[in-house]
Amino acid sequence: MGYIVEHTVGKLLEGKTPQQVSTLRVLDPACGSGSFLLGAYQRLLDWHLQWYSEHNPEKHAKDRKPKIFRGPGGDWRLTTSEKKRVLLNNIYGVDIDTQAVEVTKLSLLLKVLEGENEETLVKHLRLFHERALPDLADNIKCGNSLIGPDFYEGKQLSLIDEEERYRINAFDWNAEFPETMAAGGFDAVIGNPPYVRVQRFQHDEADYFYRRYETPVSKTDLSQLFLEKALELVAERGRAGFICTSQWMSTDYGAKMRALLSQGYLEEIVDFGSLPVFRSASTYPAIFVLTGKPTNSLIVHHVRDRSALTATGIRSAASRKIKCSTLSSSPWNLSEFDLLHSLGQANRDWKQLSAFAQAYYGVVTGMDSVFVVSASQKEELKLEDSILFPFVYRGEEVRRYSVVDPTSFVIYPYEESQSGVPKLIPEQSLRDNYPNVHSYLEAHRERLKSRKDSRRLYASGKDWYRHARPSTFARIRPAKMIAKGIGKRLHVGLARGGTCFSGANCPGIIHDDEGPYSQEFLLGLLNSRLLAFHLRTVCPPKLSGYRRFTTTALNKVPVPVLDLMEKSARQPYDDMVELVEQMLALQRATESGKTAHDRKLIQRQIDATDKQIDQLVYKLYGLTGKEIEIVEGGIK
Repeated sequence: MGYIVEHTVGKLLEGKTPQQVSTLRVLDPACGSGSFLLGAYQRLLDWHLQWYSEHNPEKHAKDRKPKIFRGPGGDWRLTTSEKKRVLLNNIYGVDIDTQAVEVTKLSLLLKVLEGENEETLVKHLRLFHERALPDLADNIKCGNSLIGPDFYEGKQLSLIDEEERYRINAFDWNAEFPETMAAGGFDAVIGNPPYVRVQRFQHDEADYFYRRYETPVSKTDLSQLFLEKALELVAERGRAGFICTSQWMSTDYGAKMRALLSQGYLEEIVDFGSLPVFRSASTYPAIFVLTGKPTNSLIVHHVRDRSALTATGIRSAASRKIKCSTLSSSPWNLSEFDLLHSLGQANRDWKQLSAFAQAYYGVVTGMDSVFVVSASQKEELKLEDSILFPFVYRGEEVRRYSVVDPTSFVIYPYEESQSGVPKLIPEQSLRDNYPNVHSYLEAHRERLKSRKDSRRLYASGKDWYRHARPSTFARIRPAKMIAKGIGKRLHVGLARGGTCFSGANCPGIIHDDEGPYSQEFLLGLLNSRLLAFHLRTVCPPKLSGYRRFTTTALNKVPVPVLDLMEKSARQPYDDMVELVEQMLALQRATESGKTAHDRKLIQRQIDATDKQIDQLVYKLYGLTGKEIEIVEGGIK
């Protein structure tokens, strides 16, 4: 909090006088219990006291309305009157929760009284004939910061009941803060907005968010909307600072937010990576400092130790300056080393992996606890083999350069169609031709009918046993590479033909047999340290240093273009294929190793081959010694 206050309010105080600061407006649009407003208020009080103390303090103590006075120990203190003036002039907040609003007001009022005693308060009241505490009704208000009166456009107001009005609590910023909004907005907008997925809201609210705001896509959460709202509320000369989720920087649903902020509104990012910043929450936050007027310079601090961040700065972090013009709607790589930038600098020709192989999400059943069965269940229930497929759905099943051997099966109640889209087997056909599978599913009918997709039921009718998202036979039948969906580095193994996979946990990658590169060549690239490092920079973070390796990120992996008719290019290509074939053989040998000593010897060969592959990949991508050093340090 201190860092955000200092880099917004603190920056705005520089070089100003109390008279100039009297028009400074600080807002927390989701103030909760008021912690950020308390921090901002304290910063303003400290600044005023220091300014008066350094600029003829005796004069300010003898004013008609004194600003400071001598405390019991002889030190200067702000008068209660001055503390009230600062509060009423500078501090503003909004929250949808009425109790939170009252708590915020109380906390701020207690701050006014901090350090006072009965004697000083009585003296103050006698001198200035004022009430001890100010009325904060015009400063701290209850309302929905994200929903305005346009929510009701096109609706018949007479049909809207009191309960709905209370739930929505639409807030008109121009009507509630007319002078501030007429002047261009707030000077500082700060806070820690809620991290709540839009899908959790009722239809009318969610639909409004998608209609009213520019950035939300699919899984957007409220903190992303608050970032966009901050840019609407902050004055052109102002600054905004939030600590909120950072996942939009690399996920598909963050594309529009990235497009907006790449216009130059983002001045600074403090990226905590997968550090557990909030001990009680599984979130991946970062601090974002924005400006009302676009610039073209962004500073990124990568913090790897919670204690490194102080109120005034960062003690230790890997920092990087980036031109906003180099950012776009594509996932942002803000790390110390950017592979795509390096390839451009080295003039290396490359294409995305999707030109040579396609990463896919596989089967999404919507209820694995029903559709996925073990080998023993399959035998015990005598489930018909022809609509069951081996199923890889746990990431731990996938190991680098190894053929996955799934122990589970997925019930796949589909048949092929001429269009290639799988066709759900009609229930009568399912009952006649696959009686045991039908009987098993029938026992779980009510559970399957209750499944939800986003906020709506999708399996309540005649298709109650369908998958949430079936794969196609064209993706099931081929042999394929398969990735571990969540990990500290990418692991890619192999799967036999006829294997199904769960794309969220185990994305499949189907090689183009007619393409110029063999599957072995691509397998070597994907399992290398270099691409492991690259994917860590563009994939969404998880806690404890883990990443989610999405199909989008995999398909966009850069692959060097080689002219295999040229000997100079053919040789490293052949070397890679040979090394990967060795690695595949070594992994098979590990699985059949008879003694611990045998396995240890094989592991040494694996490690040595791995290093050879990594060195060959660095050469193929044209990395410099410094770049190799960064990659080696990042993937240990």
